[in-house]
Amino acid sequence: MADIDYFFSTISPYTYLAATRLEEIAARHGATIAYKPVDLLAVFARTGGVPPDQRAPARQEYRLQELWRQARKAGLPLNPVPRHWPTNPAPSSYAVIAAANAGGGDMGRLVHALTRSCWADERDVADDAVIRACLEEAGFDPSLADSGLLLGAETYAANTEEAVARGAFGAPFYIVNADDERFWGQDRLDDLDAHLAARG
Repeated sequence: MADIDYFFSTISPYTYLAATRLEEIAARHGATIAYKPVDLLAVFARTGGVPPDQRAPARQEYRLQELWRQARKAGLPLNPVPRHWPTNPAPSSYAVIAAANAGGGDMGRLVHALTRSCWADERDVADDAVIRACLEEAGFDPSLADSGLLLGAETYAANTEEAVARGAFGAPFYIVNADDERFWGQDRLDDLDAHLAARG
């Protein structure tokens, strides 16, 4: 079992804004990470969340302001209304699952490459060519985009069920397995870091 279960969406702006900070924190504390892409709309539907385009106008406006603030804080480029969003997150999620099973590359870099493609590079992460390029950038075999699709679909559904069962309701969501401590959002990574430090 990994030390941290990482539930995320490949089209979440906040997963993008997390960049590779989780990996840096895990490395400092000798912690391992299990990467678990989820169907975020299904998580919302099961936990009382509302998709962004169905939220009240005030909430939509605040979300855009917050995205700008968080992007500036992270030093990352961002288009808060990207050309290819929303898009189907399943193909890129299946590729993440295939990459995790295959090994040999950098998982944090892969997740960031996919989310960056959507939120900074104006690329469609449902497109096979984009997924292949992200896999290659992260040191994986690009053909993983076409492999293990049935297993990918099954694991994606199982990840979504697990996320809901364990109390996740958004993305990114981090759970420390040793004590079931939960952290929601990239803006809670400092708290995750402090929690791991306190555990020693």
